[in-house]
Amino acid sequence: MSDSLRSPAETRQELKRLDDLEAFKLCELEGSPGLRALTDFAANLCATPIALVSFVERDRQWFPARTGLDAQETPRETSFCAHTMRGDGLMVVPDASCDPRFRENALVVGEPGIRFYAGAPLVSDDGVQLGALCVIDRIPRSDLTPLQREGLQVLATTIMAQLAQRRSHLYQTDELGEQESKFRILADTMPQMVWSTLPDGFHDYYNARWYEFTGAPAGSTDGVGWNGMFHPEDQERAWSVWRQSLQTGEPYEIEYRLRSANGEYRWTLGRALPMRDRNGSITRWFGTCTDIHDHKMMLAQREIIAQELSHRIKNIFSVVIGLISFSTRHRPELTDVAADLRNRILALGRAHDFVRPHSEASQPEKRPNSLSGMLSDLLAAYVERVTIAGDEIIIDDHSATPLALTFHELATNAAKYGALAAPDGCITITCTKEGKNAHIAWIERGGATVQEPKDLGFGSKLIELSVVRQMGGEMKRAWSRRGLEVHLTVPLSALLRRPRTGL
Repeated sequence: MSDSLRSPAETRQELKRLDDLEAFKLCELEGSPGLRALTDFAANLCATPIALVSFVERDRQWFPARTGLDAQETPRETSFCAHTMRGDGLMVVPDASCDPRFRENALVVGEPGIRFYAGAPLVSDDGVQLGALCVIDRIPRSDLTPLQREGLQVLATTIMAQLAQRRSHLYQTDELGEQESKFRILADTMPQMVWSTLPDGFHDYYNARWYEFTGAPAGSTDGVGWNGMFHPEDQERAWSVWRQSLQTGEPYEIEYRLRSANGEYRWTLGRALPMRDRNGSITRWFGTCTDIHDHKMMLAQREIIAQELSHRIKNIFSVVIGLISFSTRHRPELTDVAADLRNRILALGRAHDFVRPHSEASQPEKRPNSLSGMLSDLLAAYVERVTIAGDEIIIDDHSATPLALTFHELATNAAKYGALAAPDGCITITCTKEGKNAHIAWIERGGATVQEPKDLGFGSKLIELSVVRQMGGEMKRAWSRRGLEVHLTVPLSALLRRPRTGL
């Protein structure tokens, strides 16, 4: 049927069918040995001289596999298979010369002189009509035997199963190709260097930024060539860390010096994560290299400045302590007051040294800027009698000063009148996070019996000033026979003004 004789609905349906045929990429099947084996078998099964796999297109039907016929294609208007593919089952024409549909067909009145035709439609599960598997004889026949009919349909089903599997594979291949293309475009627009490896660590992909940064020829760093781009002092360490990740599947992270295109070695942060399948097996590694050289240099400069400032601040503390000693030299009645003041200034000095910016080399043994670390520093003289437990609470330089003064006063009073004044006395400090607040409990045990004082001394007023007024917290004290208990509640926001972020 020509397009001029089709209704608009039929025309739209046919255009969609032709569009759907493209997904099968049928033109690649020309001369397929697998299909030819099936037409040979169909001809033998049905005892016919001709057997064809026919795909029906817009203007022609063509035969990717044919037995007993030299022609590769015929015009669509002469196609028997175009009728077959629209049916629900086997189409049998006993004598085409007597059939009104075909008696004037060029393939009937001329070569190959079709008389008997039997065809099984080739239709996909989603309804795409491709054509038919057919057998042809030059003499009329009443029908196929039941076995031949069933065999022809089984062969048609086998062909469609192969074509459906092939279409699915082509779709997945195209989809993967499209995803890979998108990934490459995205990776090439990133400021970081991006790389990928096989599960065994063989590097087989770098983005454009890698070659731009290193100046290495494309492909020259595939495999294990990447390690030669590192500073000689970093190569063995980089290999060791990478082997550890490959053996364990752990994320890869390391800082090393990478040679740039101008020969300069620049500090770089290398990171990689494994991609796993459903069974948990690693299928690929994806990694990045980020230039952190300027950041590293900035940290080094900041450390130099911080050390210089710390040195000068300590000098100021020393000068103040010297002035106190000088001013009270001839005033023996102020000796105790001067000693307390000196101790407070020394406590401030230790607190300052703890919370100032540190490099990896200069940072305290305990976690930088942690409350427990600062308390351990301040109370180092009583290390065997003071226990610090609980949550890790981060502080900054703003909260370190009032905290240092508070716990210095508590420790001083404990040494004079409380648990630290007795041989068996001890103190437990417990830090906990409760919602948006930090709770710090100071518990003294084993000291002399304490009583609530009638008047608050300077030290107690200093604690109240530090906790309540400077940090917006609360303080509760309890004098019991077992020892003094102090409970401080301070907003976490007062201890750490803003989160510290790294790279």
